[in-house]
Amino acid sequence: MSSIDKITPRSEDYATWYQDVIRQADLAEPAEVVKGCMVIKPHGYAIWERIQAQLDRRFKETGHKNAYFPLFIPESFLKREAQHVEGFSPELAVVTIGGGKQLEEAYVVRPTSETIIGHFFSKWIASWRDLPLLINQWANVVRWELRTRMFLRTSEFLWQEGHTAHASHDDAIAEVRRMLEVYAEFAEGWMAMPVIRGRKTESEKFAGAVTSYCIEAMMQNGYALQAGTSHDLGQNFGKAFDVKFQNQEKQLEYVWQTSWGVSTRLIGGLIMTHSDDDGLVLPPRLAPIHVAVVPIYKQEAERQSVYEKADAIAADLRARGLSVEVDKREEYKPGFKYFHWEKRGVPVRIELGPRDLAQGTAMIKRRDRKEKQTVPFAELATALPALMETIQSELFAAARQRLEANTISVESFEEFRALMEPITAERGGGKFVLAPWCGERACEDRIKETKATIRCVPVEPRGGAGRCLVCGKPSPEPVIVAKAY
Repeated sequence: MSSIDKITPRSEDYATWYQDVIRQADLAEPAEVVKGCMVIKPHGYAIWERIQAQLDRRFKETGHKNAYFPLFIPESFLKREAQHVEGFSPELAVVTIGGGKQLEEAYVVRPTSETIIGHFFSKWIASWRDLPLLINQWANVVRWELRTRMFLRTSEFLWQEGHTAHASHDDAIAEVRRMLEVYAEFAEGWMAMPVIRGRKTESEKFAGAVTSYCIEAMMQNGYALQAGTSHDLGQNFGKAFDVKFQNQEKQLEYVWQTSWGVSTRLIGGLIMTHSDDDGLVLPPRLAPIHVAVVPIYKQEAERQSVYEKADAIAADLRARGLSVEVDKREEYKPGFKYFHWEKRGVPVRIELGPRDLAQGTAMIKRRDRKEKQTVPFAELATALPALMETIQSELFAAARQRLEANTISVESFEEFRALMEPITAERGGGKFVLAPWCGERACEDRIKETKATIRCVPVEPRGGAGRCLVCGKPSPEPVIVAKAY
C-alpha cells in the first residue's frame, strides 16, 4: 500500500482522517482552480441523488411542488429586509459586469432565495384561495466562505430550499414544525444519524426569521453538525415584498411565510457519523451500491463458471431491490478489489470462487464489521435484504449510544470551560453539554468565549429548571451547548 492509500487514524487527527476518507472513497476533490469550491465525483453525487430522491418524495407527499428561480438576485432585493442583508453581507458574491458592460444594478449570486421568491409570491398570491402556496427548489447557492471543508462548508454547495406562504401564523408554524420532523425522520430513518430537534437562540437564528428550528447531530469526535433548519419568517418578507392576500372577510393582510433547507453537508454528516479508520461506511438505505460481488479464479477454465454464478446471484439480488456490482476487472487482483469496494463504503462484499461453487455457498463480508460468514446460494436472495436492514438498525443504534454516552450535564461555568477549552476538531473528545441558561445574550456571549455555541433549545425537554451556567439566574430548562462545524 502506498502512502497515498493510507487513511490517517481518527485518534491521530480527525480532520485529516475526514479528508482521507473522502479521497479514498472517491467522493469529491477540491476545485483548485476555483478557490473554496469542490468537484463532487460520481460516487459522491450518487449518494446525493439518493438523499435527494427520498427527500423529494417526502416533500411531494406533503403537498409541495418543485420550481426553479433565478441564480442572480437584484442587490436591492436583499436590502429590503434589514436583518437578512446584514446577516448575509459578509458572504455575498456580487456581479457588477455583464456582457462586457457595467450593470445598471448589481446582481447577487444566490445565497438563499427568500427575497426573489418573495417578489414572485407577490405576483402569484391575491386571495386566500391561493393559499397555502407550497414551493420547493433544488438548486446551488454561493456563500463566500473564508475557511472551507469539503461537503461541510464550501463557497458553492447544493441544497433544497422550501418556501411556503400561509393565511395564518398558526398554519405557518405548523408547516415549520412539520418540515422539521420530515428532516428528523429522514436523518434517523435513512441516514441512521440520531438528531436533537430544537429551537435556535436569537443570536443563532436565520437572518430575517422570527424563529429558527434545527436538527443537531453528533459526529464521532463529539462536534455538532447542524443538519437541517426550518424557519418561521412571520410576515417579515411579506411586508418587505408586499405579499398580500384578501382574506375571507374581504380584508387585505400580509401572508405568513416559512423557509427550510438541507444541503450536501448531509454527506459530510454521513461520513463522520459512521465511517472508520478503513474508510467510508454507508447505511444501506443511502448506499448507491449495496453489494459488490468479487469473482475469484486461478485457472482460465474456472472463469466462465464463476462469472456465470456471479451474474446469477446479482440478478437474484437485483430482483429483490438491491444494487449490485460484479467486479470483472481482469487487470486487478482480488485484494485490490476488496480494498476498492471497502473504501467506497459498499455495505456487503461477496467473494465467489470455484471452492464456493463446489460447496454451494458464498463468502460474505459486512463493511461495518470485520468478520466473514458463509451463506448458501439458495438463501442469499432473502438473507441479504434482511442483512441490509440489520446493518441499518445497528449503525443507528451505535450512533444513538454514542450520542447518549457523550451528552452530559454541568452546573458551573468553571466546570464547563475546563471541559470545552481542550476540545478541538482534530483531537476530538467533544461533548454535548446540557447547560442551564437564563436566556440573556450576555451569558450566551460568555459561553461563546470557549468557542462553543448554544446549538439549540431542545423541543423535547431534557431536564428541569435550574440556575444559569454563567450568572446563576433562574433557567427554565437546559440548552444543548457544543463546539460545531
